[in-house]
Amino acid sequence: MTLATRTRADSPFDLDSNAAYEAWKSRKLEGCIRDAESLIVEVRNPLALTRAEREAILTRCNRNNMAVYTTAAGSNADKSIPAALAAQLGLRYLDRNMGSDDDGITSLQVVESRWRERYIPYSDRPIHWHIDGYYNGLDQQIRSLVLHCVRPAHEGGANALFDHDLAYIHLRDMDPGFIDALTAPDAMTIPPNIEHGAVVRPARSGPVFSIHGDDSLHMRYTARARNVEWKDAPLIREAVAALQSLLASDSPCIVRLTLQPGWGLICNNVLHNRSGFVDDERHPRLLYRLRYFDHID
Repeated sequence: MTLATRTRADSPFDLDSNAAYEAWKSRKLEGCIRDAESLIVEVRNPLALTRAEREAILTRCNRNNMAVYTTAAGSNADKSIPAALAAQLGLRYLDRNMGSDDDGITSLQVVESRWRERYIPYSDRPIHWHIDGYYNGLDQQIRSLVLHCVRPAHEGGANALFDHDLAYIHLRDMDPGFIDALTAPDAMTIPPNIEHGAVVRPARSGPVFSIHGDDSLHMRYTARARNVEWKDAPLIREAVAALQSLLASDSPCIVRLTLQPGWGLICNNVLHNRSGFVDDERHPRLLYRLRYFDHID
């Protein structure tokens, strides 16, 4: 995976290429979905997608950077289901992070022991708007994400999803200077992760928006104030405030859903959050998370 140091002259992300940008924006807004149902693709066998099923998922990801698949797998806890489906869509390179199991897949459930209890994904607390892996090094950015539901919570645990391309459009149309500021290499810094006096992860600085070698847009973001240090610049402050206001709005392009057993979200790491939830003690919430360095094309 490579970050482009500069955009092509005909790229929609070149601030001087207004014609290319307007054409790209028109396509994005024309295909923008307004409800979760429009994202859903029914899959008969996730281990062997039909050509039509695969194309339906890829089309939604191409237009909206996300799709939702439903299967008859129900509460089958077999990890091969989301892994096989992702592989059929061309995803190969898993992020084997500190929270993942030995196979690189993370089991998201409430954990009250070991180090995981300090991290919100392993609790029943709400998770604010973010992009997965925003704290990773710039050479290991998470380009795509799969969330596969084995068991939902008894109550709550809903997700809100927002295509980061639309966030870019909103900010650029407000002020192109916002984009210029947010692409600075030191726009945001993630403080170091320190446990028991030892540095688990160093501080990492980078842009909010970046363009990758395939001319696709990538975003880094977290709404958790304690997890990010913003560059002290007026345009940065204004841009972040504008983004926060957008995500707190009732925009029809913010998709809300609660994954059910056998359902999965597959996306190009869009902005997302999760509401708090209440578990059923006998059947606690369990989702599998697979993070990839690949982009869904």
